[in-house]
Order: sequence, then structure tokens, then C-alpha cells
Amino acid sequence: FMDATAKWRTDLYATRGTLMTHKESIALIAASGAKFIPELKAPEVEMPYEGTFSQTDYVDKLVGEYTSAGIDPANVFIQSFNLQDILYLIKAHPEFGKQATWLDARYRSDGFNPGNPDTFEPSMEALVKDGVKIIAPPMWVLVTNDGNGNLLPSAYAKAAKNAGLEIITWTLERSGLLKSGGGWYFQTSGSAVNNDGDTFKMLDVLAKDVGVKGVFSDWPATTTFYANCMGL
Repeated sequence: FMDATAKWRTDLYATRGTLMTHKESIALIAASGAKFIPELKAPEVEMPYEGTFSQTDYVDKLVGEYTSAGIDPANVFIQSFNLQDILYLIKAHPEFGKQATWLDARYRSDGFNPGNPDTFEPSMEALVKDGVKIIAPPMWVLVTNDGNGNLLPSAYAKAAKNAGLEIITWTLERSGLLKSGGGWYFQTSGSAVNNDGDTFKMLDVLAKDVGVKGVFSDWPATTTFYANCMGL
């Protein structure tokens, strides 16, 4: 958690300070008047449990720390790649489940194609029926290109919006220099992305054409500048 920054950026903030507990982070963020978007992790890989402590116990404990701190659930967007975590929040903690954010893992499935809704399993409509309100796919899933240097919303983005889902996406500024196309996060952009300024092209399409609710960013000065200075 303290050594997760890309080496080509800077390690200044990953090599200083003291790792906080979750409770301590809640107090710090609340004092700043900001909102919360904690991520539930996968126990078998990232934080193995001891004894009889279960995944639902983990979710309950996370929610309990916000409740104990008096945080308004409307300001907490709990995220997870595990759809079962989201469905459990919707059922067991509906006040938090309203903002629960599924880090959409369907892109990992064999045959997934953001241009073909028939490859989305479960479907957007099925997610909405189960109570999911916010999904968070990687950026490349939300855009396509027309071959003439323009980015456009993908069929995935249109299907999500048509189903009534809100969208948060990730991760801007993770790719480094964009002169070679931006790599994994820009893989559907084609010739539309070929220089660092195209970060703003991507962000503009996500904000205005796709209509995302938010964007995760490794370097939030870019999103802050865009939000304050480019017409939002």
C-alpha cells in the first residue's frame, strides 16, 4: 500500500509517512470534507483471514467503522471487484448499497468485447434488476475510435447508460507517456491517442460523451484542472 506508485512518476509520497488504519483514514478524510471510496479486497490473495472471520464479516466491519464515525452513507462509495460484495451490501446495508460500486470484472472474461453487448455476462439489465447502481470498468472499455483520430463512446458505455447505470472509470494518468498510444488503459483508442495532450481528449469524451460520474486518477491535478477550467 505504501509502495504502489509507478517508478517513472515519483516515489516521494510512497517512501514517507506512516501507514494509517482505516479508522484513522476516515478521520483524516472527513476533516477535509471529502467523500470516501474504499475498496474491499480479495481475501485469498490480498488479505487472508484467520479463524472464522469471513468475507461478509469483513464487509460488516468496514461499514461499521463508517457508522461508528458518524459518516453519512451517501458520502461512501464502497467498491469491489467481487460482485457478491456489492450484492451483500445492497441486501445487508442498503444505505451503503445505494452507492456501492462494482469494479466491473467482466472484461477479464473470455470473449468479452466492449463493442458487443451479447458478450456482457451478466447483462446491464440483470445488474440493475439485482440493485446495482454504479459500475466501474477500465477506461478502454468505455471508448472506441472511428479510425480518423476521434474517440467515441463504446457499445458498453451506451448499454450501461440505457440500463440506467452510473459509471466511474479507471485509471487516468496510470500509463505514462502517450506517444506510443498509452498501452493497456488506451487499447481501444487507436490513432486517436498519440501524445500527452490526448489525456484531455480521453477525459473530455469520458465526461461529456460517455457521461461518467467520476474518474480515478493517479495524478489528480489533471482531472482538477479539467473540472475547473474546461467547461464542466
